[in-house]
Amino acid sequence: MPKNTKPATPAKAATPAKSRRPGPPPAKSRKPFLIGVAVVAAAAVLGIASYQATNPGPRPAVGDASSTDAAADTHPELMKLARRDARDPLAQGRADAPVVMIEYADFKCSYCGKFARDTEPQLVKKYVDDGTLRIEWRNFPIFGAESEAAARGAWAAGQQGRFWQFHAAAYAQGSKEKGFGAERVKELAKEAGVPDEARFAADLDSEAAKAAVKKDQDEAYGLGASSTPSFLINGRPLAGAQPMDEFAQAVEAAKAAAKK
Repeated sequence: MPKNTKPATPAKAATPAKSRRPGPPPAKSRKPFLIGVAVVAAAAVLGIASYQATNPGPRPAVGDASSTDAAADTHPELMKLARRDARDPLAQGRADAPVVMIEYADFKCSYCGKFARDTEPQLVKKYVDDGTLRIEWRNFPIFGAESEAAARGAWAAGQQGRFWQFHAAAYAQGSKEKGFGAERVKELAKEAGVPDEARFAADLDSEAAKAAVKKDQDEAYGLGASSTPSFLINGRPLAGAQPMDEFAQAVEAAKAAAKK
């Protein structure tokens, strides 16, 4: 298995050591996130990309035509999943940016952490800051109760405008090894500078937090996502913590297509 992606296993379900694909999601998460027949018809592409990211066979090298053919890999129907809500605290970049990258990730995923530390800051500096790219986060907790707790904590921090600071603290080197138990999640909120601890605690365990996380999780399962991190870049699926060049090629191709 390439060292850039985590196989998705639904919460509380163990994945056999020799299996490269997860079992089906829990019953409550099996229903696709329905926004139209066309989107449902195209949804399996992210699952295919996730499978290819965990397939032990040879992969296209960066720069190969097969890995950069944006027209063949892009599914316009999936672009409708971009929320483009200027008030979304779990997003960064202009709401009207020509390119939107949706990220489905888990705070317990090592490869998600690698992407967050190594690649995402480069994307922000090169493309978000100049208005080209918008990044929209989706909580996709797949590794049990602590994944769920961290996801709710991130959402709760976002209610006070500190999601990205919580994101940075949770993905800091060595943070995952400390776990995401109840006290640790509160410590992360302090590290993130969340101003109102009482409100954070209330939001953390609220039905609104649970519903928001479930909405994101159902969206990912409905797309057939089977690994974290998984991405959609203007409807083009990309799975795994790929090198910066891979993301740059996808963003540039999406930007060029958006101009036409």
